[in-house]
This record gives sequence, C-alpha cells and structure tokens, in this order.
Amino acid sequence: MAKVELIMPKLGESVTEATILTWEKQVGDTIEMDENVVVIATDKVDTEVPSPVEGKLVEILFQEGDTVAVGSAIAIIETDSEVAEVQASPAVAETPTPTEVKQPVAQNNGAVATPSANLDTSSSNRFYSPLVKSIAKEEGIDINELEGITGTGKDSRVTKSDMLVYLENRGTAPVVAKAAPVAAPKANNTVAIPQFKTPPVNRSGNVEIIEMDRMRGLIANHMVMSKHVSPHVTSFVEADVTDLVNWRNSVKKDFQERHGEKITFTPIFMEAVVKAIQDYPMVNVAVDGNQIVRYKDINIGMAAALPSGNLIVPVIKNAENLNMVGLTKNVNDLANRARNNKLRPDEIQGGTFTLTNVGTFGNVMGTPIINQPQVAILAVGAIRKKPAVVETEYGDVIAIRHMMFLSLSYDHRVVDGMLGGSFLRRVADYLEQFDATRSI
Repeated sequence: MAKVELIMPKLGESVTEATILTWEKQVGDTIEMDENVVVIATDKVDTEVPSPVEGKLVEILFQEGDTVAVGSAIAIIETDSEVAEVQASPAVAETPTPTEVKQPVAQNNGAVATPSANLDTSSSNRFYSPLVKSIAKEEGIDINELEGITGTGKDSRVTKSDMLVYLENRGTAPVVAKAAPVAAPKANNTVAIPQFKTPPVNRSGNVEIIEMDRMRGLIANHMVMSKHVSPHVTSFVEADVTDLVNWRNSVKKDFQERHGEKITFTPIFMEAVVKAIQDYPMVNVAVDGNQIVRYKDINIGMAAALPSGNLIVPVIKNAENLNMVGLTKNVNDLANRARNNKLRPDEIQGGTFTLTNVGTFGNVMGTPIINQPQVAILAVGAIRKKPAVVETEYGDVIAIRHMMFLSLSYDHRVVDGMLGGSFLRRVADYLEQFDATRSI
C-alpha cells in the first residue's frame, strides 16, 4: 500500500491560496482516477479538484471553510500499488506532482501546512492562515492589532482580502490597534483613512436574517475598498445609436449562420471602447503609490450577473487584436461559462478597463464603482426610442431615434475631467458614427 497526497492546486499565476468549499468524498470512500474529490474556491471562481490516482480516501487534512496555501497537502489517498507513480491531473497540472507519504501525516486541524510567520497567535481564539500571518509580519502588525481586524471568512476569520482592505485604510506605518484615526500624510504621500464602525441594526420585529455567501462578502469588501481608494467622479453623455441598431438588426441572422454566434450589442460597445482607449491611452492605467502604470495591452472586463444575483467580471485579454467576430465569440463564451460557473481563475484577472451593461436590467444610466486597481469603468444604459432633433440638409427635423446614455466613473487622482469627459465623448462618437453598410 502507498499513500499519496492530494495537493492544493495552483490555478493562476497570482493565486497563492484557496478555500475548501465542499468535500465531495469522505474518509473511507473509494475514489476513481480523475474523480472529483473536493471543490475549492479562489476569489469568485469555484473549481473541482480530481484525484490523480485510484484508491481510498483515508484522511482529510482540512475542513470545509479552511483557507489553504497552494502546494499544501489537503488529503491522503491510499492506493494498492507499493510505489505511487502518478502524473498531475489537469486541475493540478501546475502544482508539484503528488508524492508518496513516507511518514504518518498528522491532522492539521485547520492549520495550513507551511511555515508560519513569527507572530504569536497561540493565545488567540481566532484562526489565522499563514498568508495572513505573513502579511501581518511584513507590515509590522502585532497580534493586538491583528485581533482588531474584522474578518469576513467563515467563523469571522481574517482573509487575504480583509488584510488588503485594512492595509489600504491603515497606510504603511504601523499603528496601535484601536487607536484614534490619524489623517496626517504618510511617508509615501498616502493618507490614512479613519476606521468607522458600522451603525447598529435593529433586528427586532418581523425580520429575516440572511447570511452573506462567500462571493457576496468578497464583492462587499471590494466595493468598500474601491470607494476608499479612489475619489470617484462620474460623467454622462447621450448617444444616438440608430445606425448601430439598424445594422445589428439587419445582419444578426446572417451573422449567426455564417459564424455560429449570436451578435449582441456588447461586442459592438467593446469595439468602440478599444478604439477610444487607443486614442486616450491614459485611461488604461493603474495607480501604484506615486507611480502610474500604463498598460499597453487592452484587457476589457465585462461585468456579468450570475443566476445567484452575484457579480463576476471575466476579462477579454488583448481585445485590441480582435475583430468583431473575435470579440463576439469571446463575449459569448465567457458569458455562457460565467452563468454555468465554468470560468477559470485567470479569466477574471488582469483586466485594465471594465464595461458594465446596466441596460440589461432596463436602467437608462448608472454610476458604477471602479473595479480596482483599474481607474475607469463604463456603464451603458438601455437603448430606447425617443424623439430627437436631427440635422438635415433641409433643416432640423424631429424624428424617432434609438438613444442611449453612457456613464463613465473614473479615478480623479489620475483621470481629470478633461480626459474622462473626452474619452467618454469619443466612445459615443464611435457608436454614433457606426457604419451601417459594414459587412460581416
């Protein structure tokens, strides 16, 4: 008999840990090769981890809700062979190959099997993952300060996201936990943001208490963090997209027959965004301290609502290299897999600009929150028929036109009103000037 470790897989370049959601198999269960053993979560993506060998599950090293470092053993599988010579399955292809366990593996009781930071948490009643303790050590956060950080994980555990949000508010210099907020500039020219307690909520009377799921908690933290980090400004324009609408209506049947894809408005909007970014490249940036990082690749995130009501933002990489057919295929593929929870972690990372379609819900406009660390997000509203003044060679006339609002929220630290307003106007210009005779 040989014992083989099931390893926490690395699912993306920037992924350092994952949370165990559900054990599909229990101790004593027989497992076929490539049969799913556990479901893990990284950011907003859930992934099934298959077994690299055939055997019996003899030990589970972490419980549901535990956050585990990539590369750590999460379970032990006993096989019939004396020496396990196995290859990593596709889901764990980037992790170390499972190895034979030559010594009995002790139960970890939820602790990640990696060296922990030199931070004495033995007296604490809370669990801290090695990643959290490592961040605390690097940032000079002692146990007293760490105890004061609000956790959004299972059983109020502090997650990596909680630490990042806290550090954004804390600044870089160590502060004493629960000290009065200080608004003085820091050495790196950032400003400490006061910590606020949420107001008490009245739970008496006829109420229902609904626990936030993991994804909703992540979204909540990300939105609050974005508002703390960036001074938001939103600009609006109205665009006449009659030619665009008429073109799509005239080609959508032939487009699907020729390319096997339904063409929606999203790839058309995305094409206009790419062109406008090429005209105004300083919208395609991020802020890193006192430096501006300008991205030469244009990676467009498309906000998508899930059946659960949560939000996810898959990213179309290098959108500047795609034509209308390529954009349409990418948009449809990502949207379909988002709805079916089939996205990979890398597919929701690396965005440089985000597009959200509030018109999907019948809204005419919106004021979206920036998807950090980006500096701008465009919302497109519903297209509605309205009477509008049209200039003709015979004079102005009132006609029924297809009109829509576009709104751009941008980070006023680096995008001023002139740049933000000019970029938004340019997007609208490309939509209004769409060639109605364009071939497919």
